[in-house]
Amino acid sequence: MARLKTALMCVLCSASLFFTVPGRGAELAPLSISMEGYPYPYPISFLPLKIEGQDLRMAYMDVAPDGKPNGKSVLLLHGKNFFGAYWKETIGILAKNGYRVVVPDQLGFGKSARPDIHYSFHLFGANTKMLLDSLGIKQAAVVGHSMGGMVAVRFALLYPEMVSALVLENPIGLEDYRELVPYITLEQAYRNELNATEEGIRGYIRGYFVHWKPGYEEYADVAIRIRKSGEYPRQALSSALTYQIIYEQPVCHEFQNIRARTLLMIGQSDRTVVGKARMKKELLPLAGNYPELGRKTAALIPGAKLVEIANAGHIPRFEFPARYHEELLSFLRD
Repeated sequence: MARLKTALMCVLCSASLFFTVPGRGAELAPLSISMEGYPYPYPISFLPLKIEGQDLRMAYMDVAPDGKPNGKSVLLLHGKNFFGAYWKETIGILAKNGYRVVVPDQLGFGKSARPDIHYSFHLFGANTKMLLDSLGIKQAAVVGHSMGGMVAVRFALLYPEMVSALVLENPIGLEDYRELVPYITLEQAYRNELNATEEGIRGYIRGYFVHWKPGYEEYADVAIRIRKSGEYPRQALSSALTYQIIYEQPVCHEFQNIRARTLLMIGQSDRTVVGKARMKKELLPLAGNYPELGRKTAALIPGAKLVEIANAGHIPRFEFPARYHEELLSFLRD
């Protein structure tokens, strides 16, 4: 609990942050860090976990086929700045095509607990396996977006027998950020989260898209509303801890060890780099080049299929949903 105590002391020094959010954010109601009252598209259940002596709960949606069941399951893994509900359209399309769909919120995200523990992609993978085991699912197609792509890769490496197919949508971690971005301590990462502004949050979310739509604003609104919660320091700490594992636990050096049938769907206009604001200017042109990274990664993963989606940013399924879901269903049916 030492980290959390330190975090709480820090936030007292930054209390004014909670009362100076300008513009639209001042009109938004606070939202609890576990997102009570925020509607998910399907019912939420909880998997009890015991980690480092703490009793925790991992939220998830388990959606039955809406059409004729095909006996197959799909696991959808969310990104760092998102949560399971943003898979709504994909869940509905998969269910209508006969798939059972499981969508967890990893610890530290969405409606799951925000513990002060040692985070790792291995832990996320192990928790996800426990979830599938509890549901009686022995094998699933694993789809990961952004940070969820790193979780999906680690899961596929840890439990290859459970992965019928692997789909990576603009995953982060296609390059080793340690070679590009200066190191910061956990305390510095935590302070960065505390000091986030409404303007910065909205700008970051907008940077994910080439074709902006007003509906995307919801994801910035959620982050801003959570920032107003009295428990926000716990959220900030969880976010800092997950930043730390993205930086310190790369998966890109193990792509050649993946044995699952793999599809990479890469928005060609994405230039996401975790920690980009701290990079040296001379390195900026060399990092986050998703067209190049996608081709390089596809060459490393045995037999991988690459789908390049022009004029799409970090979330191709939002900007080009028809193309994305057509490619996804076609790959899952092969």
